[in-house]
Amino acid sequence: MCSPARVVVIITLGGRAGAGKTTVGGELARRLGYKFYSAGDVRRKYAIEQGLTIAELNKRGETDPTSDKLVDDYLRTIGLTENDIVADARLGFFFIPHSIKVFFVAEDIVRAKRTFEKARPEERPESLEDALRLLDQREESDAIRYHNLYGVHPFDTRRFDILIDTSRRTVDQTTEIIYNYIQSPVPNRKKLY
Repeated sequence: MCSPARVVVIITLGGRAGAGKTTVGGELARRLGYKFYSAGDVRRKYAIEQGLTIAELNKRGETDPTSDKLVDDYLRTIGLTENDIVADARLGFFFIPHSIKVFFVAEDIVRAKRTFEKARPEERPESLEDALRLLDQREESDAIRYHNLYGVHPFDTRRFDILIDTSRRTVDQTTEIIYNYIQSPVPNRKKLY
């Protein structure tokens, strides 16, 4: 008797800056025993190598697509060559279209607090208001770059399978929602949490 085929799952996490993609992604990968990839880590490493902050790299990216292409090629490759992964990447839905696509949102003040508290010392905003302003600038830059390169908007929620508001949820609660979704027999129905 044959054993059933093992299901390979790739989960991509997109959404608003500061909504919890990286933190939840790491925890979800740990719980599933999957590899975790972060597009933000690739860009951050590249920014450091170039002597730039992420904000400066994003601004440069509006006219020089080098850093975006680096991340995009990375995403394409892992989407074609890896199995059982969680990828935190704003354009994961685009470069790994066969993935289960999760979109994170959170209230502006919550996102600002999270980024303020977790920012690297060299990138730490001076206040919550400054953190929110920087988040808005970052998302505006992302939208410009991704539209110019691919004609897509990173916050088009129609492209995602699951939409989760993390404003009042813990990392464990958010992880549990995604875990239960991918364990369900028919995980391809659009869900809003």
